[in-house]
Amino acid sequence: MPTPAASHRFPRIALAVAALALAVTGCGGTATTTPDATVPGAPARSATAPDRVEPLAPAPVPALPVTVASADGARVSVTSAERLVPLTGSLNEIVHTLGLGGQVVARDITATFEQAAALPVVTRGHDVSAESVLSLRPTLVLAETTTGPAEAIQQIRDAGVPVLVIAPAKALEDVPRRIGAVAAALGVQEAGTALNRRTAERIDAVREEIPAASGKKPRVAFLYLRGTASVYLLGGSDSGAASLLEAAGAVDTGKESGLGKDFTPITSEALAAAAPDAILVMSKGLTSVGGVDGLVKIPGVAQTPAGMDRRVIAVDDGVLLNYGPRTDQVLSSLVTQLYGKAS
Repeated sequence: MPTPAASHRFPRIALAVAALALAVTGCGGTATTTPDATVPGAPARSATAPDRVEPLAPAPVPALPVTVASADGARVSVTSAERLVPLTGSLNEIVHTLGLGGQVVARDITATFEQAAALPVVTRGHDVSAESVLSLRPTLVLAETTTGPAEAIQQIRDAGVPVLVIAPAKALEDVPRRIGAVAAALGVQEAGTALNRRTAERIDAVREEIPAASGKKPRVAFLYLRGTASVYLLGGSDSGAASLLEAAGAVDTGKESGLGKDFTPITSEALAAAAPDAILVMSKGLTSVGGVDGLVKIPGVAQTPAGMDRRVIAVDDGVLLNYGPRTDQVLSSLVTQLYGKAS
């Protein structure tokens, strides 16, 4: 996924296999784990929890027209929210949670939470089909700066459809910005304020349950894995995981090791330098390498404290780095798996 800045939550080195990776990660889901992926001694969270978002109620009524700033420098005038096409799973989640899911007419392949799962797929992140989008007669398209190809986005705009581009999220502090931007474009600013308040309260409640530090903080390495494409990467300071790990009271070893970009190929030397106590992975990525048994066969993993103890934290791909209304669930799962207690 190309990015105009130096950051995005998916690794630039894997762009050549991004379509495959997105196909593999096309799952939404709450922050669940599997029994072989939890820290020893930690209770496994239910893997059967409903994959749903929790919309605000009652549903807000959009106050339109509005004109809002787009992250690509454009000014976007929105006159109708009747037919919405969010081109990423995280934006779709925000729209549904604001209470306007009934106006959404399409989805990205990663938006598989229950309320969106039956919608037609018009994009796989790098592969937006302008023709498919336009065939649905959208009144507003929501994209991120990493959505592409650029030609498809321009084709949609040239057809007279408003396209609002929103900067991707990289940290907890991005959550209210993104919710606020979507709510403003839909003419439901009060709902955006209410959702931001609810989200912040839930995140704060999880943070209050984090055990007080009694010694050194747990060290966690974030690995991006796609075994079917032979992609094995170590997250750095720009991977998007650091903010979550730090909020959970942990140290992001990639960031601490001075890995300044988003991801870098895994090497035994880099893992030895990171010396993680636990390894964070996306659930589909863990499955793609054959579970924990396959993970520890990746060169260097078995020699780390995490590998020796088989301490692996798995969170569903569809929510881990979304930084949106369900981030409290992600943080709760991290805390549960790191410290062995439900928050």
